[in-house]
Amino acid sequence: MRFSIRSSLPFVLLAFSTAASQTALADTASPRLVLQITVDQLRGDLLDRNIDQFGNDGFRYLLDNGAVFTDAHHRHANTETIVGHVTLATGTDPAVHGMVANLWFDRKSGQPYYNVQDGNYPLLSQGGVDQSTEIDPTQRAATTDGRSPNAILTSTIADEISIGVNGGAKVFGVSVKDRGAISMAGHSGTAYWFSKSEGRFITSSYYMDSYPGWVNAWNDSGQVQSYGDTTWDLSDDRQSYRFGDADDMEWETDFPGYGRAFPHPYGPAEGRYYTTLLTLSPAGDELTADFAKMLIDAEGIGADDVTDYLSVSFSSTDYVGHLFGPSSLETEDNLRRLDRTIAGLLAFIDERVGLDRTLVVLSADHGAPEVPGYLESIGIKANYFNFEEVDKQPAIETLKSRFGVAEDLIANFSQPYVYLNDAVLKQNGLDKAIIARAVAAELEKMPGIAYAISSEDLRSGQVARTSVSEAVLANFHRERSGDIYVVFEPHWFVGEFDGLHVASAHGSPWSYDTHVPIVFAGPGIEAARISRRVETVDLAPTIAAYLRIKAPSGSRGRILTEALP
Repeated sequence: MRFSIRSSLPFVLLAFSTAASQTALADTASPRLVLQITVDQLRGDLLDRNIDQFGNDGFRYLLDNGAVFTDAHHRHANTETIVGHVTLATGTDPAVHGMVANLWFDRKSGQPYYNVQDGNYPLLSQGGVDQSTEIDPTQRAATTDGRSPNAILTSTIADEISIGVNGGAKVFGVSVKDRGAISMAGHSGTAYWFSKSEGRFITSSYYMDSYPGWVNAWNDSGQVQSYGDTTWDLSDDRQSYRFGDADDMEWETDFPGYGRAFPHPYGPAEGRYYTTLLTLSPAGDELTADFAKMLIDAEGIGADDVTDYLSVSFSSTDYVGHLFGPSSLETEDNLRRLDRTIAGLLAFIDERVGLDRTLVVLSADHGAPEVPGYLESIGIKANYFNFEEVDKQPAIETLKSRFGVAEDLIANFSQPYVYLNDAVLKQNGLDKAIIARAVAAELEKMPGIAYAISSEDLRSGQVARTSVSEAVLANFHRERSGDIYVVFEPHWFVGEFDGLHVASAHGSPWSYDTHVPIVFAGPGIEAARISRRVETVDLAPTIAAYLRIKAPSGSRGRILTEALP
């Protein structure tokens, strides 16, 4: 039989195409590295708002080369740091993974519980508990200096990567914040975070008994001290900024020694607040990225064909946003600098691992509200809510008289939960469900509070099914949630935290707090902008689908097919 090249060509091409496709699929199914970047308080619109100010190799590289989901939202009500990070890591709601708030009230011990505290695993540090956390009062409420991921009730995507290769993957999480590193490293990885009291990256005995030499070498390198007696100044000409003429606004927070206007001084390296001031600026992210680069080299991240996992959570955007707001000159310059920091990290990974062998995933733990003063300046009503005065309001006093109670009915308010005074209720023989509903009804009448929902009503299903109540239910955990969930009106929030006033504070179910970016960029992923509504619980199962491993144990999300090869 004669062999016809022309008649056989389609079959030859098909065979070649199939073989090439299988080779490409094999490569994309097993990247050498999953790099998960989480930018704390990166509201979903801020990338597009500032796109013309970015270079080509940071945010723009991801936006131009990745699957970009422009309408991505957290679906839980309490949009705080630990809640968002763990949701991104687990693919499930706080109702399942258990991290319902940065801080909750532990009824068994009668004390506040900071989300990643664990007295069984003390810090591997020289000075013990981190004391210089003035901008992060929730961390000061921890009752122990120990840290671990044990309060996370489900597996994370990092854990599943470890499980899928029988522990052979290298898994790490790095952040300025302990909760930003620990949450993403999961139960099986290793987390490092920045101690303000020591000016070093540290960890706890949960992860190791002593530091590797490279950690000590980085900590002793003088990187942290190099910012001493310098300032955070604008990186470009003032006229190039959208908010260039809006520096030193009266509604911004005047942190001691830092000021409301550029340049912001760091002061001497031995200064009391020096390391805190570093984290209130782009310096915190620069140090985080530099530490991550040394980790990559020292630990051999991405050096073999087993898929490794590295989470880098950048915290400065959150701290800057709290002090100055998302629509400020400081936030604008911080994002420019973060863009360059991310570009440097991606270039480093491209050199060491290859971006063609790296799946990069970008998202955020929550968004951010505008500062009330800024909104008022353009005609939008907004305000702060003072919860310390609630128990003294006439309506609550009337309730106390009605139930024959002289003491306070409310024992504690830990955003977003009200905890009733169990001792007073027991002493007076009062039914907690009745009191909770009565207090909630009075709270809802107060200016600034949109909803107050009792946990008893959540347990019994006596809540009207609305988008807000669904978000509150997604946040409800029977043991850890408080007695009443408080939802403030849009553009209202508590601005006072343990004596510190902040200009802006997230934590609501409103779109400015739930809207975050989700971007997948890596081998086999086609560049696209997808406008359909997606949720942050979709992120972890999509990473799992990309890697062809099982999703985290509590996963409730859907696979984002546009992010698959």
